[in-house]
Amino acid sequence: MTAIYLFFMLLGMFFIFLAPNENAHWEKMFNWRTLVQQGISLFFSAFFYYWSANVFYRLFADRKSTSSFIKPVILFLAVLAVYYAATFFLIKQGTLAVKTGDDEMDKNMTNAIMVFSYVFASFFYIAISMLVSYLTYLRDERKQRKVLEEQKMQLEVEKSQANFNFLKAQINPHFLHNTLNFLYAKSLPYSPELSEGILTISDIMRYALSEGNAKDGKAPLRDEIEHVRNVIKINQLRFSNKLNVDFDVEGVVNGAMIIPFVLITLVENAFKHGDLKSMDHPIDIKLRINGNQLYFICRNKKKTGPKELSTGIGLDNIKKRLDLAYGTNYKFVVKDEAETYTTELTITQL
Repeated sequence: MTAIYLFFMLLGMFFIFLAPNENAHWEKMFNWRTLVQQGISLFFSAFFYYWSANVFYRLFADRKSTSSFIKPVILFLAVLAVYYAATFFLIKQGTLAVKTGDDEMDKNMTNAIMVFSYVFASFFYIAISMLVSYLTYLRDERKQRKVLEEQKMQLEVEKSQANFNFLKAQINPHFLHNTLNFLYAKSLPYSPELSEGILTISDIMRYALSEGNAKDGKAPLRDEIEHVRNVIKINQLRFSNKLNVDFDVEGVVNGAMIIPFVLITLVENAFKHGDLKSMDHPIDIKLRINGNQLYFICRNKKKTGPKELSTGIGLDNIKKRLDLAYGTNYKFVVKDEAETYTTELTITQL
């Protein structure tokens, strides 16, 4: 308000300077009385704006009803009325007086000028103060909401990491790896298929335990693809290699990074709910890499009969992790049709 006041004061002086006339007495504009008047007016304007802006801001911040604004507005109008009446009768009455030769008309016009000045200034002060307070409140609320969302996401990440670390603490990875290698070696003479299954499980567990320490929460895409192949392999072993699964990868995957277990979850979901033995409708998994962009689709025919219960937690977790890692640089689509179930993931910036 101080800046606005000074701007209009200097602007008025500028126009007076550009259009000088015989009635412009510069010595009267720059005497001590005029400077004191301007100083008082400037001080009151800044103080009133600061006071009213804080009152309105608190009402907005506390989400008060519209009726709560009536009392402070009436108070501000009364304060402005007292100020303008005091300045008019004590300071400015002589400068604002109109001289037409008719005393009654002069008095009425002078009073009209005072009333008009009061109404205009009151509207200007209160409206600007309320508008700026509301815009400031919206800005602060948006900032606070953003901070709370970031804190919430951070807490979720820390919670997930804590759960993961707790899970890892329950299993000594070296002990598990050595034990599975021992079982693999012992099973070789008896059953190549069993030994292959143990080795695949060993690879799956090693990936699951190691990717929790991935750099920036991401793992090499080639490792994720290898893990998908291991999941397919272990399921094939469960069903004597009778499953119909097509897994196709195109593009250069070396050097690409991705948050781990996203593709795995989508593939495991297809194995859990899909018709695994349909010759005409195999589980179709495709991965395309084009530079720094990824496109993944997993489509399966729904199995008939009783269905396994699904909480949907897996897909919700995927969406949250994708939001955290990629923001607006991804698109995740789920198509739940009558006979088929399809998940599509597009990441435009790995």
